[in-house]
Amino acid sequence: MAKIVSIHSFRGGTGKSNTTANLATTIAASGQRVGIVDTDIQSPGIHVLFGMDARPPELTLNQYLWGTCSIAEAAYEVSAESVKQANGAVFLVPSSSKTADITRVLKEGYDVRLLRNGLRDLVKDLNLDFIFVDTHPGLNEETILSIGISNILIIILRPDRQDFQGTAVTVDLAQKLKVPKILVVVNRVLPQSNLNEIRQRVESKYNVPVAGVLPNCDEMMQLASSDLFCLRYPSHPLTIEIQQVAAQIIS
Repeated sequence: MAKIVSIHSFRGGTGKSNTTANLATTIAASGQRVGIVDTDIQSPGIHVLFGMDARPPELTLNQYLWGTCSIAEAAYEVSAESVKQANGAVFLVPSSSKTADITRVLKEGYDVRLLRNGLRDLVKDLNLDFIFVDTHPGLNEETILSIGISNILIIILRPDRQDFQGTAVTVDLAQKLKVPKILVVVNRVLPQSNLNEIRQRVESKYNVPVAGVLPNCDEMMQLASSDLFCLRYPSHPLTIEIQQVAAQIIS
């Protein structure tokens, strides 16, 4: 049975979409079939990491939610060559980046139950092993649904006081929704920081495992979302840490 993995952060700017894309690709490179659904409809962006910004797709999650296509029709294979060689696959269901479509969502909303049904259909139609849900920051009806149906919830936060407070709210909600597995990933940690100390501090605060502590690095900044970090820098310490997080998701 496919695992639903929701990637969430209480605030924007945590590197959530970048982490989602790299984790999904890393898992696919181990021979898994992985789907990604960008439910951050108000501020979509993960498609850029897969080179889909030059020619925005016509069919997106928006069209599925408005009933004009199936969710499988809005899924695009974005597998890197190394993923294909490992007999894995990555499929992305992007959200529309068109101003008119974003405005329509903000004005009209959508039936969030369609999202739950769509994830189920996508797993069946594409024979997926994992499906990653890149959520909208904060808590609303859509994110609560995504968290509630997840097998695994990964909460991304920065070592920032506001992030710590918001993450406590998210952890509490996930525990009340009885999410089977909750993991925390601390992102954009300064290189000179004591990573073990940060890990212990976060685990003590939330009483949930810290799956990874991802260091901030110049290479990520220079990449500027033009490619997947794990593919461009396969031996980098950040990539190794992402691989360790991926291993915990697979297990």
